[in-house]
Amino acid sequence: MTAIQLVAGLGNPGAKYEQTRHNAGFWFVDEVARQCNSQFRSESKYKSELARCSIAGKDLRLQKPMDFMNCSGLPVASLANFYRIPRGAVLIVHDDLDLPVGSVKLKKGGGHGGHNGLRDLIPHLGGKDFLRLRIGIGHPGNRDDVVGYVLKAPSRDDRQLIDRAIDAAVKVMPDLVAGKVEAAMKELHTAT
Repeated sequence: MTAIQLVAGLGNPGAKYEQTRHNAGFWFVDEVARQCNSQFRSESKYKSELARCSIAGKDLRLQKPMDFMNCSGLPVASLANFYRIPRGAVLIVHDDLDLPVGSVKLKKGGGHGGHNGLRDLIPHLGGKDFLRLRIGIGHPGNRDDVVGYVLKAPSRDDRQLIDRAIDAAVKVMPDLVAGKVEAAMKELHTAT
């Protein structure tokens, strides 16, 4: 399995969306950067905020596309193409309605599952065989309530559960950058 070289967290830019469930992908890459003592910098060429860090001796790029969620594909694909990062070495981190709050799962490939960020990414990356880190945010119960739900902040208890899930996922990053995806999946899926 390919070692991860790029971690793109999905979210929406701006203070209005900063604390919303849809920004769980941003929360993850922010935590990775924090633990690496790295800072995000705006990079207009890729319409993104970018950071670099070293995990277990491996160089890693972190990305927050600064286009809205449903336009995430072009910034991620542009960065991956420029640095010649193959699709299999990209980890996309996103919120997931189909997982309970506080759960987190790694998944290789698959469809977009109705997630607009993934829906845009798949054609831009030229396929769907990239790794995804799915951060559970729960479901409001009615599909008509989904948009309002993902664009609101979670309760304090839910945010603590999500933060714990993010912490568990950050712990498997050394395995992911070493290409040990199966080991990372086993550890993460046992822990959460």
